[in-house]
Formats: sequence, structure tokens, C-alpha cells
Amino acid sequence: MDLTSNDNKAVERTVEGVTYQRFAIRTRFVNIGDDYIEVIKEFAKPYIEEGDFISISEKIIALCQKRIVMRKDIHPGFWAKFLSKRVRVTAAGPGAGTPHKMQLVIMQCGLIRVLFAAFCSAVTKLFGIKGVFYKVCGHQVEGIDGLIDYDISFSEYVNYGILNPENPGRVCDEIYEKLGIKSMIVDACDISVAILGKAACLDIPDRILEEIVRDNPAGQDDQQTPIILIRRKK
Repeated sequence: MDLTSNDNKAVERTVEGVTYQRFAIRTRFVNIGDDYIEVIKEFAKPYIEEGDFISISEKIIALCQKRIVMRKDIHPGFWAKFLSKRVRVTAAGPGAGTPHKMQLVIMQCGLIRVLFAAFCSAVTKLFGIKGVFYKVCGHQVEGIDGLIDYDISFSEYVNYGILNPENPGRVCDEIYEKLGIKSMIVDACDISVAILGKAACLDIPDRILEEIVRDNPAGQDDQQTPIILIRRKK
């Protein structure tokens, strides 16, 4: 496989005067309970050179950790149905704008906090401020994936919700200990990015790491490239 970027994503990105190359690593579909060490070893390690590090989608780490809630175990109530209809759909998708996903948000945060977040969101929208609902609920909610109610490439994501991975920093340290690869775990979409964790030996500030993947080089559709190899251009 030749190293390249996803369609419509630039290979190179310059941050604070340094140019980084971002190569999309295509993998097989990662299933619930897979071993992320083996996935990275098989698909990314053959291309690693000295100084490289990788960005890993939080989704595949969470799947490997079995951080999921099945759709059949989520029963949307009145508030989930009511609030989901009032969620703004963005370029990144419907967010909590489906009854099942909103019910999962309530299960994670509690109804009182969700209602308070909805109230804050309604007030701040009057002043053009967006995204307050997720800020009040916290990133553990903003990062929920799956439970999709519209046509997608992977039907598996209809059947379960994917929570944020557990101890992402520790996961990155484990990857370095077992494979010698520096890594970070990223929750990114086409409108936002967050570094959930990184290896202790990855001594690049989070603000720079965020900018390196600000345009979401892993893609947002069916690219099946949850790992991005990042290389400082010589």
C-alpha cells in the first residue's frame, strides 16, 4: 500500500512553522472486542519510521474495549423524544438528534443535567452561541457515536452506541510499551477535534496536535482509515 491521504484531505499541514505529513492507514472493520494492539501492529507498524507517531480514532479503541450500549437496551422516554427533535443537525451529523442517542445521553448524565443543558442551549442560541448543550453535558456525551437512524455504510453502527474509550492516555502508553509507537487518541469530526489522551513520551503540546488533525484527515464517512500516520516533513 502506498501512503497517501483520504480524498479531499491534504497530505501536508503546517502548524507553527512545522510541516507534517498525514497518511491515512486503511484497516479492516474493527469489531467489538478486537485487540487494538494487534490492529495497530498489523496495519500501522509496517510503515512507521523513526520520529513518526499515529493518531487513532477514539471509536476503534472504544469498540476494542467493548465500551458500547446496545440499541435494544435503550428505551427512549418522553424527554428523549422531545429533546431530540430540537437538536441542531450539523455537518458532523445529527449528534443527539435521535431518540435513542438522546436517551443514552440521559443515561450517561442524568435527566436533570440534560434538561439544564437544553435550557442553557436554548438561551445561548438567542445570542448566536452554539454547542452549549454538549459543553454542559461534558465530552463523555459529545463523543458518543453510533445509534445512527439514517443510511450509512456500516450497518453495525445502527445497532449500538459507542462511548468514549476508558483511560485513553494509559492505552497510548501501552501501545508504546508493546509496539514502540507513539500515539494519541482523537475524537474528531469535520467541525471539531479533541485530544482524549496521548502517550507520555509524545512531547508535542495538545494545541499543536489538535491543529495537525484539525481538518479530520481520518475522514467522516466510509474511508475505513481510523489511523493516521503523522510524519514531520524533512
